[in-house]
Amino acid sequence: MFTGIISEIGHVRSLQNGKLAVSATTTLSGLELGASVAVNGACLTVVAFDSSSFTVELAPETLRRTNLGELQPTDIVNLERALGLGGELGGHLVQGHVDATGMLIGLSQEGSASLLKFSAPPEVMQFLVEKGFIAIEGVSLTIAALGTSDFQVSVVDYTKNHTNLAYHQIGDRVNLEVDIMAKYVKRFLEAQQPGITADYLRENGF
Repeated sequence: MFTGIISEIGHVRSLQNGKLAVSATTTLSGLELGASVAVNGACLTVVAFDSSSFTVELAPETLRRTNLGELQPTDIVNLERALGLGGELGGHLVQGHVDATGMLIGLSQEGSASLLKFSAPPEVMQFLVEKGFIAIEGVSLTIAALGTSDFQVSVVDYTKNHTNLAYHQIGDRVNLEVDIMAKYVKRFLEAQQPGITADYLRENGF
């Protein structure tokens, strides 16, 4: 489990035969084989590391669901170590299970914040609500505006400058993960008989 608070940005060293090597610094502290590291929001297992980099394996499902297969040497990636028990939850609960990719379709400035607009497939849009959470490239963000096939987030300078969001351009694909709570609510509703009311949802903790 992760929080969507990026600990550092790393650089792709290589991507060959389904293995991704990433140069890093703080992410390597206390790292062990088998540890989980989120790379651009995808939870991956460390299979090797040295004093300046770590290597993870990319399963076919990971390549289908994410943009990781498009990475090139020197590309910048967002890194986050798994949340320790009792650790600070600074963002929101992020599983590291990327649902799909979206595309950056708009970029503008509003005061000191950047407004980023992304298109997203229906399987992502169905779970989004205004002021709800979404993880973009592993970054925990709040949805500022919602369309039928796109959404917008407002990113403060600190977040932008300490993640790879500062390097994305119009047309770039990004990894998206919706709030897991939205999935549970949808599953709960699908399993119920007709007649669910707002009062019933409140009584059951929703």
